[in-house]
Amino acid sequence: MSLNPEWRHRVLSWKDELTRHFYIPLGEIQWEGFTTKELLTYSEASKGSFSPMPQGTRWGAKWEYGWFRSTITLPDEAAGKRIVLKVDVGGESAIYVNGVNAGAKDNEHNEVTLTMNGVPGQQYEILVEAYAGHGPRVASAGPTPPGRLTVPEPGPTQAVVGESTYGIWEEEVYQLWLDVQTLFEVRENLDPDSLRVAEIDAGLKDFTLIVDFELPYEEMMKTIRAGRERLKPLLECVNGSTAPIMFAFGHSHIDVAWLWPLAETERKCARTFATQLALMEEYPEYKFLQSQPHLYMMVKRLYPELYERIKQAVKKGQFIPEGGMWVEADTNISGGESLIRQFIHGKRFFKEEFGIDSQLCWLPDVFGYSAALPQIMKGCGIKYFSTQKIFWGAYTGGEPFPYNTFIWEGIDGSEILVHLHNDYNSHTNPAILIERWKERVQKDGISTRLLPFGYGDGGGGPTRDHLEYLRRCKDLEGVPRTRICHPLDFFHDLEKRGFPPNRYVGELYFQAHRGTYTSQARTKRGNRKSEIALREAEMWGATARILKGYAFPLQTIDQAWKTVLLNQFHDILPGSSIQRVYEEAEADYERVISTATKVAQEAAGTLLDRSSEKAITVFNSLSWNRKAVVPLPGEFKGATLADGQPLPVQPSEDGLLAEVEVPSCGWVTLYPGDGKAIENAIKATPNSIENELLRIEFNDKGEIVSIFDKEANRELAAGPCNSFKMYKDVPGRWDAWDIDSMYSLTPVELNEPASFEVIAQGPLMAVLRVKRMLHNSLMTQDIILRHNSRRVDFVTTIDWQESHKLLKVAFPVNIHANEGVHEIQFGHLKRPNHKSRRFDADRFEVCNHKWSALMEENRGFAVLNDCKYGVNTLGNSINLTLLRAPLAPDMNADKGIQHFTYSFYAWNGSFAESDVIREAYDLNCPVMVVNGAAENCASLFSLDAANVILETVKVPEDGSNDIILRLYESKRMATRCTLSVTIPVAGAEQTDMLENTEKELEVHVNKIELDFRPFEIKTIRLKLS
Repeated sequence: MSLNPEWRHRVLSWKDELTRHFYIPLGEIQWEGFTTKELLTYSEASKGSFSPMPQGTRWGAKWEYGWFRSTITLPDEAAGKRIVLKVDVGGESAIYVNGVNAGAKDNEHNEVTLTMNGVPGQQYEILVEAYAGHGPRVASAGPTPPGRLTVPEPGPTQAVVGESTYGIWEEEVYQLWLDVQTLFEVRENLDPDSLRVAEIDAGLKDFTLIVDFELPYEEMMKTIRAGRERLKPLLECVNGSTAPIMFAFGHSHIDVAWLWPLAETERKCARTFATQLALMEEYPEYKFLQSQPHLYMMVKRLYPELYERIKQAVKKGQFIPEGGMWVEADTNISGGESLIRQFIHGKRFFKEEFGIDSQLCWLPDVFGYSAALPQIMKGCGIKYFSTQKIFWGAYTGGEPFPYNTFIWEGIDGSEILVHLHNDYNSHTNPAILIERWKERVQKDGISTRLLPFGYGDGGGGPTRDHLEYLRRCKDLEGVPRTRICHPLDFFHDLEKRGFPPNRYVGELYFQAHRGTYTSQARTKRGNRKSEIALREAEMWGATARILKGYAFPLQTIDQAWKTVLLNQFHDILPGSSIQRVYEEAEADYERVISTATKVAQEAAGTLLDRSSEKAITVFNSLSWNRKAVVPLPGEFKGATLADGQPLPVQPSEDGLLAEVEVPSCGWVTLYPGDGKAIENAIKATPNSIENELLRIEFNDKGEIVSIFDKEANRELAAGPCNSFKMYKDVPGRWDAWDIDSMYSLTPVELNEPASFEVIAQGPLMAVLRVKRMLHNSLMTQDIILRHNSRRVDFVTTIDWQESHKLLKVAFPVNIHANEGVHEIQFGHLKRPNHKSRRFDADRFEVCNHKWSALMEENRGFAVLNDCKYGVNTLGNSINLTLLRAPLAPDMNADKGIQHFTYSFYAWNGSFAESDVIREAYDLNCPVMVVNGAAENCASLFSLDAANVILETVKVPEDGSNDIILRLYESKRMATRCTLSVTIPVAGAEQTDMLENTEKELEVHVNKIELDFRPFEIKTIRLKLS
């Protein structure tokens, strides 16, 4: 090695000195400005009330923006020079030059080019919008003593106007520094005894002998040019034939909301995109990926001039709209229909705006990937998938993921081609390029990798450094070859080379961030309730449209869906953003639910024949007949069907209740009349409830000490059930994100006794009200058992007043199983309930949707829920996670009133014969009651296979007068079934999930034969006569 310590120090010293000569200031910028919390256009801001804001001025309350303006005139020294702005007004800033958004000042972008060729006397009008902030941005709190605020409020001002200048950018000095840095990093990563290192070292030594910083300026610049000439041959050395290729593209991961609100994201988009457009002008080979249509829509609405520039860059192939989804959505918690809508809306936007049919699902930062996703992607025309997040799990010590490039097989057998890259915020300097190649987990069988580069999370994107390094490293000896390209080029090249035979089956479980299944419970509840409300609105709206000519509000429901999809972004729905984000999300959900409920009610009302009649009509959106208990109007003393048949009734706290059977996807009308007397098999005491099938006994804490199955003559409880378990929950790294594996070692005692009150005791149901303190939080629970039911509901309200606590409810039962069964989108997964191997133990908390179960071949026990996602099954216990209390980034997360319902359901017989899925739907999709009468009860759609679920009925995306049905097989059984339709059908087509025709289906007397593979999703278009 020829760089001994003395030479090495000299090279580093000369290299560092170069950085001090990049910029020569020509003048200071004097600002005048004003502050506002409003989002202003350039024109609006230009008319603001400006006043002097010299260097040192403090400004900026919480959420506030500052607008600053100045005019500069280039002096004689600027002639022929590259002139740049260095702006520091105290915050991340968008910089307008002569009315054009020219770029930004952020953590990594510090200069904006005014001109490549300065002209003395040229004037520039500068306008800057800067964000003051909203206080500290905290992601990890750690142990937090009482009284310590993890996210304290900021003071009256947060920002200070710094020094802003304009000046000469010495391009040749900058280019020499890049040359030296490149070669130095190459030699640092090669065999020190190689010829290549020896030649580089000789060149670096000569560089220090040639470049003389102590000469007058012009003479020094001659030595700079001479130094570049000496190093040029070393930068022209190329690789041999076996060097790997990195397929590179610029990227700025912009979190739609995270440690900042949506309003700041709007500005981040403008700042980032303007910066990248400026780079595209200077570097015509540069390509930049932005995956999220919602962000494009933001810019289109708020920054139309910038959006037009983006569209032109798209046409040139430099700005790349590709990614599939509306936002980079969570795929654990988002419902199955929501994931399909992510692709429908995302792909449609790219097609309509840019003429691009997206083929890649790009989710680099999402916290795990559902095993339902391959089928959904394939059904939506997505061929490829890429992320890097799975490798993040290493920080918890999890089992390493085995592949970079592989075929991913979903629960139904669908296959998607996948590449896992490393780091969506990568740099491109030689050391990093070499590291990106070496850190692949597949050492054999691959010769190419994806390389997204640029600064992200908060936006920004690549800098000139990234692109300059790539120019030098296109084929530089000792460094992987690089190719700036569209990410699809990587997959197309891979297909030509032959895809590796590696196959991964099932979910891509992320071995970290398990707390995101639970954090911000109100938002998760809002998501579930909104998804269901939209399901109801679409079903009744679509059917009323074709049967009664109802004017379905397409745009209203479209916007409601986009609101839900937006809030499924992977830092909103999972619960890892700041408080303001959740205040806004919860308000969004209230609006969506209100809008969807109004549409469903209006549409159902049009299906009635006598809307003013003294009657109520009950609507059932599920694809099977079900018995429902509904509240009767105050004037009803009982209820009958149209044929005069009386219905069983029961008084309640809120009035009279009646039980009625409602047909599949249909309705039935109830008229005032006499109630039907039925035998009361319900028994309720302060410590027990009982019906024909189950007898349940409680201890003084409200825990269940016995669940006796009268039908099977068996005791189901293996220990206290409905047993609340609280733990200290202080993650070591990411507060809202993580549940650390040792949480169970820090239990919190819950010894307060409960109070009991019998609220109802038949004949339709027993209701036992239990109140109890859980540490500092008051819990009220109505425990409900209906007659002839094997399901018990726990309607729960908790005034949650905890910090760094985790609350679970446990159901240990006499079921022997080696795995839990958990519902996911359009199916279910089996996961270990033991810790036999490392990956088994790693899955100590998982995500479910409406139910989780333990089962033997001839019986089973499930815990259902109406808005909870985190769960673990350990041995014979199902433990549903109810609430967390992280202290960052929102130190008030989840505090206050929480409402949720969970249930247990026990069955005898096989899982295939059980009603667990129907019971879970029944819990989540209550019947709808509308005032007025229908001439006849009706059933629009029905299926003769209980395991096939009609999930969605909707208006077609093309707005035609057809109707779309989405069905799936739910129990992993190949099934032939008949779909019966009572509306007039002229024909039927099977389509993909985007509603493009795949094949014609035969219709015989309004019946359609369907053949499902296990967990298959089918989309059917009914053409109406």
